[in-house]
Amino acid sequence: MSKKKGLSAEEKRTRMMEIFFETKDVFQLKDMEKIAPREKGITAMSVKEVLQSLVDDGMVDSERIGTSNYFWAFPSKALHARKRKLETLSTQEERASLSKNLASLRQQKEQLKAELEKYKDCDPEVVEEMRQATKVAKDAANRWTDNIFTIKSWAKRKFGFEESKIDKNFGIPEDFDYID
Repeated sequence: MSKKKGLSAEEKRTRMMEIFFETKDVFQLKDMEKIAPREKGITAMSVKEVLQSLVDDGMVDSERIGTSNYFWAFPSKALHARKRKLETLSTQEERASLSKNLASLRQQKEQLKAELEKYKDCDPEVVEEMRQATKVAKDAANRWTDNIFTIKSWAKRKFGFEESKIDKNFGIPEDFDYID
């Protein structure tokens, strides 16, 4: 007593697609329910379900005309669908590859920026900015020194103070002078 093993869902789908590709014809559901069991061994009860799954996946086209539903699938459409799928997959792989490359380049850029930061003190532009800032600071210090000497001179003339007492009272060091 051997039991006949039924077809899997994928086998039914493949066999139903063979019907469309071999005949290159348009069918109604009732036609498929007659042809599929006879030619491909698909049970009549499962024809509608398998056909609907193929329509849902875009492998079979369907159109309602009047009161009837028509179904068709041509080999050229399947070929184009496979080509589109292949292009999509290769584009995704290429995108993943480019994304990895971009991440690697960004990491390399950060490393180079860090290394460049180490040598910033030797950068001619930075050195020139330091020279300019030093010159401005030196000029400002000499201007304040000049102001202090002017006030000391005024205080000596106006109040007759000795220079050493002015320096002592205002905390001015003995070696106070202009910056060269």
